[in-house]
Amino acid sequence: MKKKIIPLIVSILTCQLAGIIGAVFTISAIPLWYNNLTKPSFNPPSWIFSPVWTMLYIMMGIALFIVWTTKSKSKEKTEAILIFFLQLSLNALWSPIFFGAQSPFMGLIIIILLWITILITIIKFFKVSKVAGGLLVPYFLWVSFATILNFSIWQLNL
Repeated sequence: MKKKIIPLIVSILTCQLAGIIGAVFTISAIPLWYNNLTKPSFNPPSWIFSPVWTMLYIMMGIALFIVWTTKSKSKEKTEAILIFFLQLSLNALWSPIFFGAQSPFMGLIIIILLWITILITIIKFFKVSKVAGGLLVPYFLWVSFATILNFSIWQLNL
């Protein structure tokens, strides 16, 4: 059990790092830019994003941990971890583009790519561990909602 604590902590902190990167760009842009955008009626209150993302990053970290520490040395495991880090990179890139560059359109491009890579990650994770794949489903659903929200913000602010 002790041997697995370090990989678990590393996995969760790695995912939380993506959230910290996003927060750096988001926090300063909300009062100066984001609050002045026209948003759709289904836009959630700003306070909801932090707890939702924190929980999703924890779940992502646990999923990564499960795949990483699975005894299998298969090609599927390696591919799953690589695609996981691709989606995590796109996740970390979205906030600097959407909020930092103040570009809903480019944010939309990034989030569509993110959505696709999350779906591929889920498929790859399911091949290694059904639990790990299942842990990413809420993330996929949230990013699906966020994609619709991003699209709507872009359309309303053309």
